Amino acid sequence: MYLHLGQDVLVRKRDVIGIFDIETTTVERSTRDFLARAERESRVTTLTSELPRSFVLTQEQGVLRVYIGQIATATLRRRMENDMA
Repeated sequence: MYLHLGQDVLVRKRDVIGIFDIETTTVERSTRDFLARAERESRVTTLTSELPRSFVLTQEQGVLRVYIGQIATATLRRRMENDMA
């Protein structure tokens, strides 16, 4: 099954490591450092030009990827739990 992240982007549910609220998690320096490193390594895909609300961490074919989007974490989690999403 797939998880729709917005902007016509789908990822396999089994590849999802975590779904994070960007406002609360980026308070920690380690999270900001991780996201900055992922950006430098071209492993970040930004799915919105608006203020982001969440980021999804995946491991696709052994490579960590970060998707930053405007969909709320609660919505993404519901989609993860729903086999129809």
